[in-house]
Amino acid sequence: MKHYLNAFLILFASITALQLTISCDDDETYAELRDAENKAIAAFVKKGCIVTAEDDVTEILHIDPIKEISEEQFYAQDSTTNVADNEYVLFSGSGVYMQIVRQGSGERIKDGESAQVVCRFHEYNISSDSLQLSNRVAAYEQMPDIMNVTNNSGTFSASFSSGLMLSAYSTSSVPGGWTIALPFVKLGRQYSADSEVAKIRLIVPSTEGHTYASNGVYACFYEIIMQRGR
Repeated sequence: MKHYLNAFLILFASITALQLTISCDDDETYAELRDAENKAIAAFVKKGCIVTAEDDVTEILHIDPIKEISEEQFYAQDSTTNVADNEYVLFSGSGVYMQIVRQGSGERIKDGESAQVVCRFHEYNISSDSLQLSNRVAAYEQMPDIMNVTNNSGTFSASFSSGLMLSAYSTSSVPGGWTIALPFVKLGRQYSADSEVAKIRLIVPSTEGHTYASNGVYACFYEIIMQRGR
């Protein structure tokens, strides 16, 4: 699947689309909507996607067909995913898929520690086949999302204090799918195109997504670069 994006219109288009998704057909039950969501996820895993800018040349997002691995294999591989094989671990309890592109060169958030985490991301709506939100394009690259994260005995809680997610969805709540990745990344402070800051990819079902995804019953794919704040 190949899709196109006018970066200047991302925020407006995404908010409009999100408002529309909340209004569901009354004849569709929640079970039917979840079934459609699961089929959309399965199709995405099988086919991936390509999103390009208006010039039809510059790739913004390129996801090849995904190889699913179990949690057991993931932990047997020292909590890594083979990027060359495009492996994603499926966390069966949540339905979240995760690929660790780079663990990062910093340090993990320690037990009892609170830290500021700076996030740059693409959000791709799997059901509508569209890049819905991004602060990694020119129009919004000066709006990194800031999360306040706490590790409490291995359980991570997080809230947005600023950024595009907060502006678009009017809530400080961080999608549950994002926090699943936090135990596995090492957060440094440097950011550049070729730096070793942490980079992850996620498929987040509606049950682990933000309020709009939950109400609209749709899954999102995320590619997120994370670094430690100051």
